[in-house]
Amino acid sequence: MAFANGQVFLLLAVSFSSVFAIGLANYDFNWGPTTWNKTNCPYSHPPNATQTSNRFIVGGSENWHYGFNYMDWARNNGPFFVNDTLVFKYDPPNVNGTGFPHSVYLFSNYRSFIKCDLRRAKRIADPSQGTGEGFEFVLKKMQTYYFGCGEHKGIHCKTGNMKFAVMPLKHWRF
Repeated sequence: MAFANGQVFLLLAVSFSSVFAIGLANYDFNWGPTTWNKTNCPYSHPPNATQTSNRFIVGGSENWHYGFNYMDWARNNGPFFVNDTLVFKYDPPNVNGTGFPHSVYLFSNYRSFIKCDLRRAKRIADPSQGTGEGFEFVLKKMQTYYFGCGEHKGIHCKTGNMKFAVMPLKHWRF
């Protein structure tokens, strides 16, 4: 179906008028500084002040345990950069069976992460590796990493909030 010349002109006139009206309605809108540069542009990520890798204890003083919201922890402690180290510290399984063991799994994709599907996940730390100085994982690439606890067939991941994702950024050199 072809447009007649009058219809095309009318469509262009309405489009231009709409854009012009929106522009006039916001003519005095000042968002941010009037000149953008590398340090104040809202679309650039702030540089890591140290330009070196950092070491983060997952969960901070809470360590890696059931019931703590690690998604919030990751959001509040980011940004993470390539070559930063995540340290997972958790209590070892008790010999008398009173404690719950924990582990660390790396999920292969977002879908597995959301569903806590351990079939496509790789165990990167077993229940005994989180003791002492903890298990260290270096974020080597600029990709999304999905972590979760796989103990009790993924129950800790599914119901205990023991999962989070990070996407390390490259260090910006100014």
